[in-house]
Amino acid sequence: MAMPHPYKQSLATFCLCVLLLFCGTPAHSQETNARKVLKRAPVQYPSILKSKGIGGIVRLKVFVKPDGTVRDTEVIGGNPILAESAQKSVMQWKFSPGSSETMMEVSVVFDPRAESGS
Repeated sequence: MAMPHPYKQSLATFCLCVLLLFCGTPAHSQETNARKVLKRAPVQYPSILKSKGIGGIVRLKVFVKPDGTVRDTEVIGGNPILAESAQKSVMQWKFSPGSSETMMEVSVVFDPRAESGS
């Protein structure tokens, strides 16, 4: 069995640290459009996945109605075993009202080393 190169683990750790620096919380999102998030629902991190150290990012395409409620979400990337939890949370989000339906991309980060409830 071949041993992994030490730099690969260091690079992965560095990338995760950079990602967490920009995210800050275990389930943080970043919007790419102008609609402001007024209310975020907590993300339910599956405890079995967290205890096994399984984390990742789920990228979603979010369709926001003019009244600010979410009409639908679509997974566009990331860890598929965490996608359902991310979608359930984002479906409950409330955005600022707009003149028409808006499509946004958000990323939900699941970090198994982060403290719960932050």
